[in-house]
Amino acid sequence: MKFWKHFCTITRHRHLVMLHCFRAGIPRQGLLHDLSKYSPAEFYAGIRYYQGTRSPNEGEREAVGYSAAWMHHKGRNRHHFEYWTDYIPKEHKMMPVRMPKRFVAEMFCDRMAASKVYMGKKYTQRAPLDYFLSVKGKRVIHPETSDLVEHFLTVLAESGEDAAFAEVRRVLADKSIP
Repeated sequence: MKFWKHFCTITRHRHLVMLHCFRAGIPRQGLLHDLSKYSPAEFYAGIRYYQGTRSPNEGEREAVGYSAAWMHHKGRNRHHFEYWTDYIPKEHKMMPVRMPKRFVAEMFCDRMAASKVYMGKKYTQRAPLDYFLSVKGKRVIHPETSDLVEHFLTVLAESGEDAAFAEVRRVLADKSIP
């Protein structure tokens, strides 16, 4: 039963992200989004720790102290800010680097879809922003990346999906924004 529920959850999420990416003007990213979730390294952990109301990665972390599935996932999917860390010689340490805006756009689509899937009928346009703000300052993300995704989430919360996707497309088209 967990097999089917997990499969349905990740497939529903992936399809929502795909639709969001199409609306954002990044269809190729939508088509390729989260394919690694179907790999054995991620899928089997997803079944084992499936809960239905939050990511199975949280359950795996609670059970063993870390999530091997998450480490596999974030290392293969560039729409996660955790992918974008590197050793900075000038600082002599690992640090976040700015994400290309097309991956920030996909991250926005991903966060909205995850909120819809896990919150169900409780979802509001403000929910993805509220979640983002609740963990702000507790994660290692480049400030410009954080500001841009927060901007997209704020437009969603205040003006709705049509306005948010229009803003994402505007930012992606603007060559003066790196």
